[in-house]
Amino acid sequence: MGRGRGNNRGGAPGGPGGPPGQGGRGPGGPGGRGRDNRGGGGRGGGRGQRDSEFQDRVVEIRRVAKVVKGGRRFNFSALVVVGDGKGRVGAGLGKANTVPAAIQKGQDRAKRNMFQVPMRNTTIPHGVIGKFESSDVLLKPASEGTGVIAGGGVRAVLELAGIKDVLTKALGSTTSVNLVQATVEGLQRLRTKADIEQARGVKITS
Repeated sequence: MGRGRGNNRGGAPGGPGGPPGQGGRGPGGPGGRGRDNRGGGGRGGGRGQRDSEFQDRVVEIRRVAKVVKGGRRFNFSALVVVGDGKGRVGAGLGKANTVPAAIQKGQDRAKRNMFQVPMRNTTIPHGVIGKFESSDVLLKPASEGTGVIAGGGVRAVLELAGIKDVLTKALGSTTSVNLVQATVEGLQRLRTKADIEQARGVKITS
């Protein structure tokens, strides 16, 4: 009976009938694997730190229902804006069966669509009107300290681009997707003084 109890105790850590030394290695093996798993998490955290230069903001999440033979099938679309706060920004629309997957797709597309925004100190170099379908967004430079006078998706694009002072006005449709795309289109039309001089072949003194 005493030998049976000893086997049971030895079997838990090291396996039935195993010598005491093997029993000691039994708990150590899972512990080692646990340390490996924590190490893998650390490597994942490193990748997150490398991507931490980009900030993202979910502007809108929509649920779309499709009627099929067995009932209704739901899908989700997520409008995401990504920027580094230093002049680079992009927007993307992701669609999937779940909200997290739609957001992830939106982030990936926004990163692929990123572009450089010309800036003059903390504002934009000149006024511009961005157009997308039935939406127009007017963007005007503002003096330092004015702030971002905008709302919704327009504000998200401008703030993540690093623009701190700007005046805006939305015209036409106020759909979030249209406004975001119109803002992006307007920012892509901005030109610096050097770009204008090169295009016209003249020197601008003012």
